[in-house]
Amino acid sequence: MKKLILSALVLGSLSLQAQKLDNSLLWKISGKDLAKPSYLFGTIHMTCDASLKESVKKAMDATSQLYLELDMDDPSMQTKMMSGIMMKNGSTLSSLCSAEDFKIVDEFLTKNIGYSAKLLNTVKPFFISAMLYPKMINCPMQSIENELMKLSKEQNEEIFGLESPEDQMLVFDAIPYKDQMNELIKTAKNNLENDKKEIQKLLEVYKTEDLNAMIELSRKSDNVISSKYEDDLLTKRNKNWISKITEVSKAKPTFFGVGAAHLGGENGVIMLLRKAGYKVEAVK
Repeated sequence: MKKLILSALVLGSLSLQAQKLDNSLLWKISGKDLAKPSYLFGTIHMTCDASLKESVKKAMDATSQLYLELDMDDPSMQTKMMSGIMMKNGSTLSSLCSAEDFKIVDEFLTKNIGYSAKLLNTVKPFFISAMLYPKMINCPMQSIENELMKLSKEQNEEIFGLESPEDQMLVFDAIPYKDQMNELIKTAKNNLENDKKEIQKLLEVYKTEDLNAMIELSRKSDNVISSKYEDDLLTKRNKNWISKITEVSKAKPTFFGVGAAHLGGENGVIMLLRKAGYKVEAVK
């Protein structure tokens, strides 16, 4: 019995240690059935400075193709995305809130993006919130994914996606439209102030490359989409990606660029790859 208790304590201790990751956005995947290493990089979808570090460029040089969350150079991607932005089952923005709140949102959207809520009445609230992203940072918005794509094209390498636009759109059917609408109402009522503070904090934490802190920031977010629906936004997608990442890496050395929030935590891509038997180590 004492041995069993001791073993449980040791395993529990190892599990806690395993969850604590080195501060790094770039990770090398090797071992098991891989002839050459692949690399995993945590991106941020909007930033003031999307310049790539030399270590990232070297990892791109050492690989033969780029995988992002989506195949962003697919000419049909925009059309596929557009087909999934409408709410299902006849839901509308105006049916998800009071007339008073709808009026507040309508005036707010007209002022900030030039579109009335009446015109966007059938669009999933999350995607309307996403239209406001450029207003949430105090600089021209840049994209790390765009920089990775640019470098990949310079190297004459193909760009692919870990999931389809249709798969990604389904995530925002799993998150109740009512919760999405409530977040849009909050944004309108505080005139983006809370959103700006959270984005600024996220950008600061991203610079530290602390994946553990990024997970905690998401879980403590005032935005319930981030704090309440981690399973839909991150965990389920991470688990779906693992077979694709391992299959692709076996075929040829690959650079994977996904949102940094997908990397950390017990169900993050790093830990899931380690559980699958691969060596995943931080590139300093």
